[in-house]
Amino acid sequence: MNPDLDLGPGASMLTSYDDAYEHIRTMPGIRRLEIGEFLFAQFTCEARDELLGTWTHTDVLVHVVSGKKTYRTHAGRWLAEAGQTVFMKKGAYVLQQHTGEENCACLFFIPDRFIRDTVRELAAEHPADAEPVACSDPIIRVENDAAISAFLSAIAVYFDAEETPAPALLRLKVKELVTGILIGLGNRSLSDYFRSVASSEAVAISEVMEHNFCQNLAMEEFARLCHRSLSTFKREFRAVYGCSPGRWLLDRRLAHAALLLSSTRQSVTAIALECGFADASHFGRAFKERFGRPPRSYRQPASEIALVVDR
Repeated sequence: MNPDLDLGPGASMLTSYDDAYEHIRTMPGIRRLEIGEFLFAQFTCEARDELLGTWTHTDVLVHVVSGKKTYRTHAGRWLAEAGQTVFMKKGAYVLQQHTGEENCACLFFIPDRFIRDTVRELAAEHPADAEPVACSDPIIRVENDAAISAFLSAIAVYFDAEETPAPALLRLKVKELVTGILIGLGNRSLSDYFRSVASSEAVAISEVMEHNFCQNLAMEEFARLCHRSLSTFKREFRAVYGCSPGRWLLDRRLAHAALLLSSTRQSVTAIALECGFADASHFGRAFKERFGRPPRSYRQPASEIALVVDR
């Protein structure tokens, strides 16, 4: 188990999520560099203890300059403190801000196409010494080795400069970053992820859905996470799963809810929200239709729950 991963309850307690890419791209009063699909931003926000729902259709590297942030999904929690860096795969998250020191962070949205092209260009000179090992975690903790540190230092100079750097310079810096991760030894999980991106021309629908089924996103947002139009997403989804996205999401959420009812003491309302239902009444009706009894009567006695947790 990842020691940085807190598997506590309540990993997804919001019913609405903002598009992080569009929010950052249009936010006033921040330093921002934008070239095509590339978007780099540095911003400071008030330190408040709150939960914010966010999603991004593009992978994003996050470096925390000051303060701390906790990113939460149904899989767990990842804390990033001042000086630390994490890589967030495309998907939906609950961001927990913390009171105390002012929060300042740098975000670097990196499109798949660029990662794919860089990996393939490098493959001839530096072939992988082993097959990539898939990392199932939606967030990868990043070791700030020479490649990461050099990139952060260079971009910090660009953020502070009065003139916007030439697009070619920014692309070169990102290419150096990706290359350094691929040939370095400090970030093997991230290197393997980059190689997995390059192994296919399209985002895997199954991976996106398994990571995000508990998030209360619109179907159009799920489609964008998968880099497909809504009609293409629905057609290809049915080819993968044999049913509609709506049917699969309901079944997957109910199955996860049944697991939480059997293994935790969370309230029914908390479980409903955590599993992506807009309200507890809708969850109750759907659960009873699926399992033949309401959520409260489905729950095991506390003694049986203890046995499940201890296994």
